[in-house]
Amino acid sequence: MRTKLLLSALLVGWLQGNGQAVPDSLPKQVDLEQAIAFSLKNQPLVQQSEIDEKITAANIRNRLADWYPQVNFNYNLQHNFVVQTNIIGGNPVKLGVDNVSALQFTMSQTLFNRDVLLARRTRTDVQQQALQTTRQRKIDLVVAVSKAYYDVLATTQQVKVADENIRRIERSLQDAKFQYDAGVADKTDFKRATIALNNAKASRIANEEILKAKQEYLKSLMGYPVETPIELLYDSASLEQSITAPADENPELNNRIEYQLLTTQIKLQEANLKYNKWAYLPNVSLNGAYNLNYLNNQFAKLYNVNYPASFAAITLGFPIFQGGKRKSAIDAAEWQLERTKLDLLSLKNSVNAAYSQAIATYKSTYTNYLALKENLDLAREVYDVIQLQYRNGIKTYLEVINAETDLRTATINYYTALYNVLASKVDVQKELGQFNY
Repeated sequence: MRTKLLLSALLVGWLQGNGQAVPDSLPKQVDLEQAIAFSLKNQPLVQQSEIDEKITAANIRNRLADWYPQVNFNYNLQHNFVVQTNIIGGNPVKLGVDNVSALQFTMSQTLFNRDVLLARRTRTDVQQQALQTTRQRKIDLVVAVSKAYYDVLATTQQVKVADENIRRIERSLQDAKFQYDAGVADKTDFKRATIALNNAKASRIANEEILKAKQEYLKSLMGYPVETPIELLYDSASLEQSITAPADENPELNNRIEYQLLTTQIKLQEANLKYNKWAYLPNVSLNGAYNLNYLNNQFAKLYNVNYPASFAAITLGFPIFQGGKRKSAIDAAEWQLERTKLDLLSLKNSVNAAYSQAIATYKSTYTNYLALKENLDLAREVYDVIQLQYRNGIKTYLEVINAETDLRTATINYYTALYNVLASKVDVQKELGQFNY
């Protein structure tokens, strides 16, 4: 233990001496890519799905083990208090001895069995189904984390807008106070500025509380520790550059994980249908045993003499009548297969509709984003001009308040539109099957 502690201390010291930090697996600041990567690694649902893959693989190995020879050993020790008696030739004869012991080695080899045959033929599809289920959960998680990430950014911007608004109002309040002290204006401007400042502070507090709730929701999606604060890293310019004009595309059904999963389910159900049709086939196995038998009336001399026995046999089991069980199982398998095919048809019909809705929303939010971006530039320009004119006594403070309100609204609307168009783009990418994990 002392040696291990010493080595650990030397390793940490060497890393620090070479300017290398010990990696921290729990980042305090994350961008979108880091948030997604952390989610895929730490989200409990994804971890459960990956465990399901391992369970599936173990179950497959368990079923396929029946193809291998099965060797067993049995040991038996029996004392007969009253030995069975039978009448042979009119005379009572004891059939056995007081003490019996047997050591039995058995071996069986399956030659044909529909259970192991099904396991062998469907193992690839079963593994594929488990893998696709994990991929589907990952894709859904990536979409949810991305949209929650943008939602947190939008609310963060609202808090920052509120801070900027408060600073502007505080400057306006100071200007109004100076003008009142100079006798240029009355108390009305000063009171209006105070009212606006109180409203801005109240709005900021409300946005801060909303931001906390949205951060907790994002952390829950990521599998991030509740007690650890999280801060999002982002670059508004890069986010704007990632926005591209919407373009109509034809969704490829094969790229959708839902389609791939349904296709795999159909393969498995077709195999299950064949399995039920094979119910009339026999079970064939090779069996053998070697027995060491010990018989003696005296327990102390029980293992002095061995009477061995061995055999080999082929066993064939053939179902003759099962009360219609096979026919009922086949009917159920056929209807289940038909039902899944209808699910596939329903997916085909809904893909285009879902994509049309997603691209329509994307186009709408994109157009709205462009308009609100222009409105923000105009509102900022108007506010600067009116603020300057107010200081020079040309405009009234009421016009300053209106301009400030327009600027604040335009800023909030712009950032809301920015993150809405990014979230809409995520929905379009999902409908096109562009996420692959």
